[in-house]
Amino acid sequence: MLLQGKRFVVTGIASKLSIAWAIAEALHREGASLILTYPNEKMKKRVDMAAEKFDADLVLACDVASDDQIDVCFASVAAHWPDGIDGVVHAIGFAPAEELDGDFTQATTREGSAIAHDISSYSFVALAKAARELLAKRQGSLLTLTYQGSISVLPNYNVMGMAKASLEASVRYLAASLGKDGIRVNAVSAGPIRTLAASGIKSFRRMLDVNAKIAPLQRNVSQMEVGNAALFLLSPWASGITGEILFVDGGFNTVAISEQLMQIASDD
Repeated sequence: MLLQGKRFVVTGIASKLSIAWAIAEALHREGASLILTYPNEKMKKRVDMAAEKFDADLVLACDVASDDQIDVCFASVAAHWPDGIDGVVHAIGFAPAEELDGDFTQATTREGSAIAHDISSYSFVALAKAARELLAKRQGSLLTLTYQGSISVLPNYNVMGMAKASLEASVRYLAASLGKDGIRVNAVSAGPIRTLAASGIKSFRRMLDVNAKIAPLQRNVSQMEVGNAALFLLSPWASGITGEILFVDGGFNTVAISEQLMQIASDD
């Protein structure tokens, strides 16, 4: 019960396969109290399922594309927990499907780029603005989710790679801005996992297969492995860590050319 008495707001639960679901499960397992958010009525039923399973205090609407909705959401959080919160989990990312298919130069548009950056990157800053006062009261932390495509080219990841690079920069800038309030800001860079969001990336199954062959652990990671890493960063055990990107990808990010990759190339 590492987090007994701690309070967290978790965004981004889309299904039982969501990394956000695993994070909420890990937090609940360690005794934390939760408030969950949903972006629209279509997603509310799925979040309600998670709320029931994890005994969440509240389920609140929060479309991160709307500053007004974010403000209303955190006003409700403040009314429920007036003496502060211990963390906010940002597990949100989106780009139009047509931007995630094919040649980067041809597929990327001004409109699609703006949408991807707004929802996948700026929304983290928007949540930080809304939650700052509540987090400062308990010296809480912010956590987001990123991916290897932020620093390396991956097929069809396209504009999301740009958005994730922006998101990782915001982790560092937020850490510098909020550190004086005792607020920590970190990210987990997870390996590829079968989630609702990942299903929108063309050839994702092949990416899973290749990742498992190249990663030093010779396998892909699970949602709960990412959930447990997030739990660590949100817990008192990580009290001296901020502005960091923690890779949970079986070591994939450490490999340039491996024996397995050379074998794949020779097979082709």
